[in-house]
Amino acid sequence: MKKYLKYKPSGVEWIDSDASTSSVLGIPEHWEVTKTKYLFVYHSGNGFPESLQGQTEGDVPFFKVSDINKEESFVSNSNNYVNYNDVKANRWNIIPQYSILAAKIGEALRKNHRKINTVECLIDNNCIALTPKDFEVKFAYYLLVLINFDWFTNPGAVPSISIEKLKNSYVLNPPLFEQTAIANYLDDKNAKIDTLIEKKKKLIELLKEERTVIINDAVTGKALPLTKGEKQRGFKPSGIESLPTGKAGLGKIPEQWEVKKLKYVAKLRDELIDDTDFKIAVENIESGTGKLVNIEEDKSYQGKLSAFKVGDTIFNKLRPYLHKVYFAEKDGGLFGELLIVYSFGELIPKLIFYKLFSKIFIDIVDGSTQGTKMPRANWNDFINQLFISFPKNKEEQHQIVQHIETETERIDGTISKIEKEIELLAEYRIALISEVVTGKIKVIDN
Repeated sequence: MKKYLKYKPSGVEWIDSDASTSSVLGIPEHWEVTKTKYLFVYHSGNGFPESLQGQTEGDVPFFKVSDINKEESFVSNSNNYVNYNDVKANRWNIIPQYSILAAKIGEALRKNHRKINTVECLIDNNCIALTPKDFEVKFAYYLLVLINFDWFTNPGAVPSISIEKLKNSYVLNPPLFEQTAIANYLDDKNAKIDTLIEKKKKLIELLKEERTVIINDAVTGKALPLTKGEKQRGFKPSGIESLPTGKAGLGKIPEQWEVKKLKYVAKLRDELIDDTDFKIAVENIESGTGKLVNIEEDKSYQGKLSAFKVGDTIFNKLRPYLHKVYFAEKDGGLFGELLIVYSFGELIPKLIFYKLFSKIFIDIVDGSTQGTKMPRANWNDFINQLFISFPKNKEEQHQIVQHIETETERIDGTISKIEKEIELLAEYRIALISEVVTGKIKVIDN
């Protein structure tokens, strides 16, 4: 990449320090550094009345921090709108179009919660807005993405930006035509990065769909390797023509399989304990993966815990569509509306887990839920009345589990690799912005 012929110290520590991919110090000789108070008009936010919460129609969008925490550079739509009459009555400050909105309090100010508004808007008092004066807005946006607002916070338990500190901080101020060239260059590069990231995310979704199909087919016997001595798999009618929800039944199953109600092969564990070293709650079970997350956090639950044993299946009955199912790898206790299911012995525990974890089972249970805000599934009246099919032979049950785990391990490994690639692309994006905006890389020809 090209560099400028001459550089000079800027006098600003974060600008003069080594960039991630360059040893160039300082800034291009003809660039300036300017206090931000000379480059921006600052706007404070407004208190947001709860009476307007969720109002989706109106003249002006009212942005909160939650509206500006998306990945895109621009923001135009909000979850809340107000009418001009309310704006006048409350004497709210309207933010001009093409300002830069940012979070100014709490952990959000440390993150990239900075967006350009494409329409006039209002912001709540957890945000600030900076309107550029004779300054290219997109260049200003890329510049502010690099700046850690934590540098300008007031001391205290909850960090908040000191507007005075921010106003008196220095930022780069290259000639306006170079600001425009830099913004255009970064827009082009970011569009390509975004396209590549989007393709990788779509690939992850396809891999997740493949994992779902593999598990569904395995637990229903539709797509499994032939067992020893089996030349061709025969199928027979299951005898279950329809489900309690009215949907189609089990259809055909392998000849060596049988059908029983879940209550005849599994039961709920109903034991209470005072405490245990291993505690989990519904928020610790990751949707759609069966993995635990954030289990290292301290859980000071009040009251009794429901005990589970190694080999139990923990099934979330509240909003089952969240697909939170976990196979216990050690004894512990849980808190919340989770069912603890264990095998009588006719099915190996891991096969019970995959039966209940399969998307086909989740969808059936979700179709039975009652309640609008907090839909719940019922074990006694519905779940344990469901028919399931399975091989009598324990060896074949183990083969099913091994097949699922071999295939899902392959898919999860690929997903993990792609997610790492996405992380690296995000890091590359920031490094590129840093190199270009600070003048370590020259993007104009003259």
